Amino acid sequence: MRRWVALSFALLTVATSALSQDAYLRSLETGVDARAWEAVGRLDIAGAGFCTGALIAPRLVLTAAHCLFDRKTKQRIDHKSVKFRAGWRNGRAGAYRNIRRAVVHPDYVYDGAVSPQRVRYDLALLELDRAIQNTTIVPFDTAPRPRRGDELGVVSYAKDRAEAPSLQETCSVLARQEGVLVTTCSVDFGSSGAPIFTFSNGVPQIVSVVSAKAQVEGNEVSLGTALGTPLALLQAELVAGKGVYQAPGIKRKTISASDRRRTTGAKFIKP
Repeated sequence: MRRWVALSFALLTVATSALSQDAYLRSLETGVDARAWEAVGRLDIAGAGFCTGALIAPRLVLTAAHCLFDRKTKQRIDHKSVKFRAGWRNGRAGAYRNIRRAVVHPDYVYDGAVSPQRVRYDLALLELDRAIQNTTIVPFDTAPRPRRGDELGVVSYAKDRAEAPSLQETCSVLARQEGVLVTTCSVDFGSSGAPIFTFSNGVPQIVSVVSAKAQVEGNEVSLGTALGTPLALLQAELVAGKGVYQAPGIKRKTISASDRRRTTGAKFIKP
């Protein structure tokens, strides 16, 4: 049986009088149901687990940073072992792609402990080896983070729905705390990195990705990473040529001003 990448757990205090009963999860098993969501896909992690990701450009997939870390060693995994299966449904995908480069937020630390700091920076951007240029797989736009009370939706794979995604069309924002979005959206193991949407003018736009689940007044909620500045930073890092995998323990040697005068300016890798 396929394992899934675990969501982190946290206990969060949110000032709210009650949690509303939100819409149920609807499985997107047929082509008709899944038509608008083909840009959401399953990220298979080194053949051992999976997360959820979504296209925001023909070559860019947005997901959670912790999907790129090994739970046991707490080290980055080689993103070349990750596969993106756009629109994965019942053994088939609309497109299959490998990952060429991957960047995580520079302030993200995977240490096994859940905190607002960790959730706030739990964002990764993956560059595919080839663009997905398919008229049925249309990348999603992103939007500013929503306000408290705004309605949301989430599309995700999870432990009991690994072979087809599910849509929760109506959940809501409970709070925004220090760059963390607290929502009533239903998530489970494997939902890590799943896109959280608003539906302005009926068009889904990504406002967050699932990072963890927590409890509020004894009810399960989800924690999402805000986009905005963190996403812009990751996009800039890819433009700057970053995202090439380095095995743990390899360090870059810092070159002094005097060194630069004696060299061509190349950066050296120190084992």
